Amino acid sequence: MENKLIAPRKIQGFWELMPKEEVLFENMLARLRKVFENNCFLPLDTPVAEFSEILLAKSGGDVDKEIYRFTKGHADICLRYDLTVPLARFVAGNYNVLDFPFKRYQIGKVYRGERPQKGRFREFYQCDADIIGEELPLTYDAECIKLYAPCFKELNLDVVVEISNRKILAGYFENLGGNVVDLMTIVDKIDKLPKDEIVSLFKEKGLSGSDIERTLKIISTSGDIDKIKSLSVMCDNETFQKGLEELGVLDDRLRALGMENYTYNLSIVRGHDYYTGTVFECYIKSKRNLGAIGGGGRYDNLCKNFMDVKMQGVGMSIGITRLFDILKSENLLDTENLNSVDLGIITFDETLNAGLSLMTKFRESGVKADIINETKSFKAKMKEANKRNLPYILILGEDEVKSSCYTLKDMRSGAQEKLNFDEILQKLKV
Repeated sequence: MENKLIAPRKIQGFWELMPKEEVLFENMLARLRKVFENNCFLPLDTPVAEFSEILLAKSGGDVDKEIYRFTKGHADICLRYDLTVPLARFVAGNYNVLDFPFKRYQIGKVYRGERPQKGRFREFYQCDADIIGEELPLTYDAECIKLYAPCFKELNLDVVVEISNRKILAGYFENLGGNVVDLMTIVDKIDKLPKDEIVSLFKEKGLSGSDIERTLKIISTSGDIDKIKSLSVMCDNETFQKGLEELGVLDDRLRALGMENYTYNLSIVRGHDYYTGTVFECYIKSKRNLGAIGGGGRYDNLCKNFMDVKMQGVGMSIGITRLFDILKSENLLDTENLNSVDLGIITFDETLNAGLSLMTKFRESGVKADIINETKSFKAKMKEANKRNLPYILILGEDEVKSSCYTLKDMRSGAQEKLNFDEILQKLKV
């Protein structure tokens, strides 16, 4: 009976790159790690799988439906859907040995069983940096926002950070007597729905026409800190005024840190129940229509499900999978000129062993050298070198082995020259 071949299918929405793309992606991650560590953040890597009671402690509603959950023996297990709950579990479990404020960064895969669509995946990387402590002044909020500048400088992207404070709208809605969570949820849709639909949603929640008009005026306020402070006459609610005051302090700290590319945008709320103060989102300049490529903010009582001590936190995140997908779709990734091999070595039957020794010597000196398939003809080897877009090839015949002077060909210009090992090394490392 003939064996039926299994189709090489991949689960939809799971992350998989071509090798050259993976090289670029790993390079991005390495650059970000360097920035985080230069800014005094320590690395952390928590398990991909956690006990369900841990991960479900914070979740609810739609999140529960998206979680990958299974049992193994008597263990009820979930795959992590973000990096925050594992961070809370880690801090609570190691509270007595950690130094606070605890500054950590983590880059790792998370899993959400939602419907895959453009920019949204079931498996994707989160790239987070958080500061945790029992008391965190606004200086730490500014520090997290400032992290975007060196991160995206490393990635050669020009970005702007838009900042708000949830207390402003929360206080205003408190003053109106509305349901703060419901109304903030509507605000979070401001970039996704037409204005008339937003107005209808506010009406459904009991806001009058004049209340909606004033709400939209506040939400549409953006610009520098002076423009934000001018709203102080619109509401005397204590929470509202506290939010404006905090943004004023934050602005002073950002200026002290030398932050430049930022603005204020009161339509940013970052969800309905997670953040409690400063919130921010990061966009590629001139490409805001592509959506946020990062965001974060301040949250209170991170570890409330795991310990009695109240721990505050503030963090920033880069949607690194989404960002890479955008760069790929916008043709901003240069994979054509990316070479995994610096030097291809063409040998013949009698020079293969000498070629292997030479290849090893080049590799030990930091040159990515590779033997071109030993079983092919010379013509086929040259064709392979062209197909692989190799920048240089070294032709190793018997005379070259005897003289230790090798024929080096520049595959881009076609120029050939005879050089010894050290000369080739110097040329390739320029």
